[in-house]
Amino acid sequence: MGHGGNVVNELMTDHREVEEMFARIQALPAGDERRREVADQVTIELVRHSVAEEQYLYPAVRDHVPGGDAIADREVADHERVEKLLKELEGVDCGDVRFDVVVDRLVAEVTAHIQDEERNLFPALTDACPPGALDELGDQVRRAKKLAPTRPHPNAPDNKLLAAGTGLVDRARDLVTGRGKSS
Repeated sequence: MGHGGNVVNELMTDHREVEEMFARIQALPAGDERRREVADQVTIELVRHSVAEEQYLYPAVRDHVPGGDAIADREVADHERVEKLLKELEGVDCGDVRFDVVVDRLVAEVTAHIQDEERNLFPALTDACPPGALDELGDQVRRAKKLAPTRPHPNAPDNKLLAAGTGLVDRARDLVTGRGKSS
């Protein structure tokens, strides 16, 4: 992830990529080891995306969009549910029947979140912010994704506070294990 353009374009491109990964994982047969590879890639991208949104998008929504606090709070709650599902998925073997159950729950949760952002949050933010501010938010989100963690940390107190250090540790673990390099 890291596409260019304003924050809405950046995040919508991320959304399309995650939807494509969901389609790939669902198209593979149960127990296929490639499902773990795709699940790991989904996890990496969703964690990076979520951390960047929490660091930059949601504060901008709180500052600029009427009713932004309630909107941002709802989106952060969505992220918390997704992060718990990602952590659960991380601990389930792809041959286990629970793998499909968790993937299905994850797809449903993320799809609902994407639809809500694209139907409500993004139009409200676009109406409330000048194009230059949206471009700057896009740059901030891209930078944040480069440093963000790549693994779920649902019990961490605040993604914003731990992102850079945790991201460094996660990327080192990924390098050693090869996680996220396939698919």
